[in-house]
Amino acid sequence: MEPKKIQAPLSDDDVMALKAGDTVLINGVIYTARDAAHKKLVELMDKGEDLPIDLQGQFIFYVGPTPAKPGQAIGSAGPTTSGRMDAYTPKMLEKGMKACIGKGLRSQVVKDALKEHKGVYLAATGGAGALLSKKIKKSEVVAYPELGPEAIHRLEVEDFPATVVNDAYGNDLYEEGAKQYAR
Repeated sequence: MEPKKIQAPLSDDDVMALKAGDTVLINGVIYTARDAAHKKLVELMDKGEDLPIDLQGQFIFYVGPTPAKPGQAIGSAGPTTSGRMDAYTPKMLEKGMKACIGKGLRSQVVKDALKEHKGVYLAATGGAGALLSKKIKKSEVVAYPELGPEAIHRLEVEDFPATVVNDAYGNDLYEEGAKQYAR
C-alpha cells in the first residue's frame, strides 16, 4: 500500500482519515518535546498560562536530537520511548495536539484520550535516527534552550515516514498484529 502524504498541522478530518496500520509521509512543521519539556508545558497549562508554541492541530515528535554536523539541519533524530510521555499526553491532546510520534506502546489512558480528542499516535523506526534526520530540512530551538537536546525544536520535515499505531477509533496496530499470530 502506498504511504499517505499528510500535511502538518492536522484537522479533525485529517485525523479521522487515518487508521492503525497506515504508513504516512509527513510534510510541514512539527515540534519536538520530551519528558522535561512536557513537564514544563503541562505546568503552564495547569496555571492557565500561555504556551511557547501553539499546539492546535500539531505533531509532537518525542526526540532529543544530537547536534548537527556542518551542512546538516540536525543530527541523528531517532524517536524516544513514548510511554515516558503518557502522564502528559492527555493534557497535550486536550490543548489541541493532534499527533505524537515516538516508539513503543501507549497506555490505555492515552488511547482513550486519542479517541476523545481525535488524535493519533505514530511510530517512527527506532534505531534509524540518522536516516530520519535526512527528512528534516530545518531545525531551530523555539523554547527551553536550557534543556539542551530536550529543548523544543521547530522542525520543517519533508516526507518524514511514520506508521499509525493508535488511531482515533481506538484501534491499536500492536494488538492487531499480535492477534494475527496468536493460536
